[in-house]
Amino acid sequence: MLELAATIKNHAGIHCRPSAVIVKALQQYAGTVEVRAESGTCDPRSIMGMLSLGLQHGAKVTVRVDGPDEEAVCHRLAALLETEFDFPPRQEGDPVLNPADLEATVGPPGEEVPGPVSSA
Repeated sequence: MLELAATIKNHAGIHCRPSAVIVKALQQYAGTVEVRAESGTCDPRSIMGMLSLGLQHGAKVTVRVDGPDEEAVCHRLAALLETEFDFPPRQEGDPVLNPADLEATVGPPGEEVPGPVSSA
């Protein structure tokens, strides 16, 4: 069995898309895989398990792998947890989306909503 420490580096934490990448990377692994966090433990081949940990930026986790090629798998999982994902990848010069800017344009379904309201 091999155990490694990792720190979540993705600014939005490990949400659905990073979880899906992790699950896909490990889905064929025949050994035992575990991610331990302050919030609990899960098998990272389960997207619901990964989401249930609520891993936010800066969270410390321990990765534990037991089975064939455990060293490579453990290092790969730790590296994925420390990846700064960007979905979809932004191109240089693209504006950074600020969630606060979206609040003014979101309304009830089916209702047409004007663009952001200025305070001028």
